[in-house]
Amino acid sequence: MARVTTGITSSHIPALGAAIQTGKTGDDYWGPVFDGYKAIKDWIAKPENTPDVVVLVYNDHASAFDMNCIPTFAIGCGEVFKPADEGWGPRPVPDVIGHPDLAWHIAQSLILDDFDMCIFNKMDVDHGCTIPLSMMFGEPEEWPCKVIPLPVNVVTYPPPSGARCFALGDSIKAAIESFPEDLNVHVWGTGGMSHQLQGPRAGLINKEFDLDFIERLINDPEDLAKMPHIDYLREAGSEGIELVMWLIMRGALGDKVKELYNFYHIPASNTALGALILQPEETAGEALNPKRVLSGHSLEAAE
Repeated sequence: MARVTTGITSSHIPALGAAIQTGKTGDDYWGPVFDGYKAIKDWIAKPENTPDVVVLVYNDHASAFDMNCIPTFAIGCGEVFKPADEGWGPRPVPDVIGHPDLAWHIAQSLILDDFDMCIFNKMDVDHGCTIPLSMMFGEPEEWPCKVIPLPVNVVTYPPPSGARCFALGDSIKAAIESFPEDLNVHVWGTGGMSHQLQGPRAGLINKEFDLDFIERLINDPEDLAKMPHIDYLREAGSEGIELVMWLIMRGALGDKVKELYNFYHIPASNTALGALILQPEETAGEALNPKRVLSGHSLEAAE
């Protein structure tokens, strides 16, 4: 039986890819970000922690979809997904290799659970999908696991509610656990934390909101899922709505989770950045670091 063993969150800031490509991962600005991910990279590189498959929840940035086609929830069921050309050529990263059997199984299960999934067999994946892979796995010749892309519309109003995303995660968990092959499956929720890219509030970052969101995501996700869109917009900025994708990851982990790692950094480009490793309580391993990290320092020291 396939199992959801781990949930990971990560920002997918395009500037992270530029920092990797230009050799700036150790400079004064980007160094603290990549230092914060080092523990995750070391953890996931261990054979017992490397997933067979990642269900990677992200939002497309007008690469595969545009105003002519705006699926609320989509799933990639193809064998290969190439990096998208986002205006300056495709990212120099490996193709994303899918797992069609599991993807089709999940799609069927979700549709029978009354989620109207848009199924894609051919779809280029942009930085929303490939940046998290780079942050976890570095620069390999090929990604060490198969990936099922699961794009969510958080770009064009109306995005799905937090409650709908949380329920989708729960259905993804049930779908995976009904797949007969023995697979170690991760579910990753990606996207920035508080940030706004335009208008009078451009540059907004709300640390207090972000840390409260993380705390509630871990310990009280059902209540967090009730947060209306207006609260995300007011407190986390227009792009902060990306956080509903983290609720899909959390919904796939069950009622109680153990926090293995928690990294929060501000600023990274023009957003707050968060990265978590969570595991279902019954399968959780040993925590990587008992203290959360804020820009290279424990929150206890920073507060």
